[in-house]
Amino acid sequence: MSEPSMVALRDLHVHFNAPGKLIKAVNGVNLEVGEGEVVALIGESGSGKSVTLRTIMRLHPARTTTVSGGLDVDGKDVLKLSPRGLADFRGATVAMIFQEPLLALDPVYTVGDQICETIRRHKKVSKQEARKQALSLFEKVRIPSPERRLDAYPHELSGGMRQRAMIALALSCQPKLLLADEPTTALDATVQIQILLLLRELQKEMGLSIVFVTHDIGAAAEVADRIAVMYAGKIIEQGPAAQLLTRPRHPYTLSLLKSRSHGAMQKGQRLETIGGAPPDLANLPPGCAFADRCAYAMPDCAVAQPIEEIIADGHKVNCLRVHQIDTMPVPMSRLA
Repeated sequence: MSEPSMVALRDLHVHFNAPGKLIKAVNGVNLEVGEGEVVALIGESGSGKSVTLRTIMRLHPARTTTVSGGLDVDGKDVLKLSPRGLADFRGATVAMIFQEPLLALDPVYTVGDQICETIRRHKKVSKQEARKQALSLFEKVRIPSPERRLDAYPHELSGGMRQRAMIALALSCQPKLLLADEPTTALDATVQIQILLLLRELQKEMGLSIVFVTHDIGAAAEVADRIAVMYAGKIIEQGPAAQLLTRPRHPYTLSLLKSRSHGAMQKGQRLETIGGAPPDLANLPPGCAFADRCAYAMPDCAVAQPIEEIIADGHKVNCLRVHQIDTMPVPMSRLA
């Protein structure tokens, strides 16, 4: 990537020590996110998306987590930050929007108090100035009656309002990098679209870099400049959003696109599914982790690890069968 990288993950591994076994949640992730770029991570549950995001923030307990590889954000080696350095890093350089704000926000403090506390921790301003800035943020994320809602507790807000308050909290210290962990999953369809449009608008206005985790391919198509597909703790395909979604070259990406409803489907037509189940992360196979679910797999796929191959500008695929896969474009109606 020629532009400066806001995030650089190099052969990142994240393993969890569980009773009697080692959970290999992330296994050699390589990913760069440029300044002002939006990258979406997609894949099934358990593929390592949220673990990767939380590792960037170093939120996993050190006692049970082993992290290795390279992890740089805004030129800082995050794995070498001291506890004080981490406290300064979180909020001011990188912030996170969690999937369920009702669990992420403290139920015994008003949302305004929580935002003001964050602002004062990083900016050293008065209570009055912090509240003024919090009010401005509520206006920016379009919360109606913002002054009254500053004094509301999390449970007093609707799901959409809570998520907007969570976005305001994440933006309160003007971070350079925003991590969004499925921020629209618990919302109804209309509110989902509003939140996605709001995030994209704020990203452009503030020049933010965003890593956006989602199960929703339509959401990824809406907000992302680039998409990275994860499976069994690895990025198995990544590239420009339009190219990857219309000409996928990994069997797993192709299967994901075929498994969702689209405008060309007839009433009563069954959705295509991906057979089998993701592998046990405590007992990963020696070869390609997707081999036993893949329609293109050959015997060597089960024993040999695929090597990343660049097939177009910025489009990379980890698959031994990349040149044998049908490259007919996926209809845009599948992304509608």
